[in-house]
Amino acid sequence: MGLSWQQGPLAAGAVGRFLVPDPLPERMLFAEPLRRRMRVRFADTWIADSEDVVLLHEPGRYPVAYFPTGDIDDDVLEPIDRTTRHRDLGETSWYVVRAGGRRAPRAAWRHGELPLHARELNDRVAFAWRAMDAFYEEDERIVGHAADAYHRIDIRATSRHLTVRSGDRVVADSTRPLVLYESGFAPRWYVPRADIDASALTAVEGRTFCPYKGLADYYDIGGARRAAWSYGNAWEGVRRISGMVSFEPDEIEVLLDGVRQSLEPGQSVVPHGVDRNLDLDEAAPGRDRPA
Repeated sequence: MGLSWQQGPLAAGAVGRFLVPDPLPERMLFAEPLRRRMRVRFADTWIADSEDVVLLHEPGRYPVAYFPTGDIDDDVLEPIDRTTRHRDLGETSWYVVRAGGRRAPRAAWRHGELPLHARELNDRVAFAWRAMDAFYEEDERIVGHAADAYHRIDIRATSRHLTVRSGDRVVADSTRPLVLYESGFAPRWYVPRADIDASALTAVEGRTFCPYKGLADYYDIGGARRAAWSYGNAWEGVRRISGMVSFEPDEIEVLLDGVRQSLEPGQSVVPHGVDRNLDLDEAAPGRDRPA
């Protein structure tokens, strides 16, 4: 799901491999210029505004944006007596973020003893995503975590025959599904509601959030729990799957052109880390723009 997460090339569970004669290090960090203007909002104040952000890709984590100290408002960062040690980047100092009468403890950090090969992060500070009110690229809010430039979604129409069964019951039968290809995952097949026996789907509580697709609702099918899901109001870039339903082949029988599908590497979803710990209301349609 990007360069260093899930099945990406720098992730521990990479589905591919580099064609080199010698083994690569178990962990590789990758830093690159974002080349986009990014801003941070806290306590109704823009506390950082930069066109010189560096994005750090670390195995098993979403990308983290590092801002030059010169592009952060004065007096926003209050040093605290807390240091930790990053396994690759050395000593890390932590800060309280303060503005507009509000304070967020341990909400920013900086690596103060960087090795020479990590000099791109010198004099840069990262903000804890959840502790801030919002992050923006230009005037559009980015929710969940910094956008991964290596994450891609392609949606293709197909006339392949997709059937979903629960025992002897046909839950879905379609020759017009959409297939969604997403970086780091195996293909997902989305079926129009008109080709589904709606009475077979039982809506359940518990929605999830994808920073690239939006909010997903889930359904039980017979005794198969959360065997199907749907993005009722998918975000603009994937609007074509709005309202359609996808089925989990490890929970329910899914056949494509008569061949039963199975859980493949990259199909299971790894729970999101700390950068994704946001309220679902923040991910709902109509995400705010700055005043």
